Amino acid sequence: MSSTVPPTGPASGPEHLSGPEPRSGPVPGRGRRRVLVGGAVVAVAGLVGGGAWAATSFFGTGAQPSEALPADTLGYVSVDLDPSGEQKIEALRMLREFPAFRDEVGLETDDDVRRYLVEQTLGGEDGCEGLDYDDDVEPWLGDRFAVAALPAGDEGDEPRPVAVLQVSDESGAEEGLTALATCAGAGEVGFAVADGWAVVTESDEAAEAVVESAASGSLADDPDFTRWTGQVEAGVLTAYAAPEVGQAYLDFLESAASSGGDELPFPSGSPLDGLAGGFALGLGNGEVPEELRRQAEAFDGGAGALSFDDGGLELEVAMSDTSEGEAVGARGGEAVRSLPADTAAAFGLGLPDGWAQRMLDGLDSGLGAQAEALLGTSLDELLATAEQQTGLQLPEDLETLLGDSLAVAVGGDFSLREAEQSEDGSEVPVGAKVVGDAEGIVRVLDALDAALGFGQVLGDDAEGDAVALSPSADYREQLLGDGGLGDDERFEEVVEEADEASVLLFVDLDAAWVQELSEMAASGGDSADEVVANVEPLSALGMSSWTEDGTARFSLQLTTD
Repeated sequence: MSSTVPPTGPASGPEHLSGPEPRSGPVPGRGRRRVLVGGAVVAVAGLVGGGAWAATSFFGTGAQPSEALPADTLGYVSVDLDPSGEQKIEALRMLREFPAFRDEVGLETDDDVRRYLVEQTLGGEDGCEGLDYDDDVEPWLGDRFAVAALPAGDEGDEPRPVAVLQVSDESGAEEGLTALATCAGAGEVGFAVADGWAVVTESDEAAEAVVESAASGSLADDPDFTRWTGQVEAGVLTAYAAPEVGQAYLDFLESAASSGGDELPFPSGSPLDGLAGGFALGLGNGEVPEELRRQAEAFDGGAGALSFDDGGLELEVAMSDTSEGEAVGARGGEAVRSLPADTAAAFGLGLPDGWAQRMLDGLDSGLGAQAEALLGTSLDELLATAEQQTGLQLPEDLETLLGDSLAVAVGGDFSLREAEQSEDGSEVPVGAKVVGDAEGIVRVLDALDAALGFGQVLGDDAEGDAVALSPSADYREQLLGDGGLGDDERFEEVVEEADEASVLLFVDLDAAWVQELSEMAASGGDSADEVVANVEPLSALGMSSWTEDGTARFSLQLTTD
């Protein structure tokens, strides 16, 4: 059975279903209906975009949206809306610590998140006249949802978006989706309801094709999908990128390069407009930079997950390592872990041998003549000028200066007010610790001091294989010791694999400077007071990136008190 509703706006959002048998014509409980389900798609997209952070449960049980998607799916994001799920309870427990969430959202741990998201998407409880969540949505709405991108139908086309929503009552879902579409209004799209899922895409025919393709071979059974999603823990949200995404990205780059970067999809005047200009700079010669091409071709897939646990959240990503160990080393945590235990904030970076030359080679191949036209000179000439002015050998001495492990740190007693009032910074506990060839590092610093007066800003002290730089002599002494930050409980909680990390970040959100910043904001009035109240529950933020058995891994964690 099918019907058509006059189009009133653009369609939105993608999703997938579990392996139904394709059918043509009306089948009771398995109708295919071409309708204006833009409203339904908007509702579904709203469930992800507006509430993915609050919709939760473990993914390990029951039918999954990946079972309804074709095996050649390019990208996939899945959300579980189980109203009684353990992850939902953890998420709401954390979010309810923030006054803004309690005041603006108000969800309790035993509330049905699905109701809230559907009603908010449709404009509140009274958003659709004659449409009631309890009567028209809840009886058929399932717990699982996914958005996905399928391969383009024809060469040169963009990937096709699809949305898949689990349903518990197929005939009710058919009626409900039609009602939602009519109420919300959107572009003409189609859907197919079959075997417990509703597939929403640009037409009935396209939705039926998704159903048939998934029945022949589903994403859930695809070896790449199972391999990558098995690398991350299940949580509120799970995402997957197929190996073919690398080629799709390369196709995008080649298209942009052929237009001189003029066809990059960043709206003119938007905050991303400047990004487009910078990105286009590397494509303006009509060719994709060799390093970007190599990375796209080397991409072999990846997955990510967002989860809540014990008052905190974690974003975890695992993907193919396309760096070939070129950009960063595995010693990023060495300098950071030895910082003072009361460190308020720290950023660490590991640097392998030869990184500086590889960076310059990448810049030269990526920008080349464009950089020369923009700067009025070549990179080689810039380096030669810098060598003449400083007496250094570049890029070799740049590599020496930054060592094998670099940490930039803010001390635990750092004060924004005191730093602002300081005349020479001699009492401000900020600085850097470099682990490497200490003698060589000092030599480079001396050369910079002689040429640029570098030492007038930062003093330096050395001990063993470490060099500390800071305007404060006291803080330099602290930096050179083994302060034990790596053994701090909160550091260990939010910074994964610090020993093997190539890049890492740690921020103590209970530190004095964070509280000062909140108080400064509070001086602005009542709205600033709200900022203070919503910062107060935060405890620590951590980020780390490392490589394990050929897999690049990333972790971002935020905890509350």
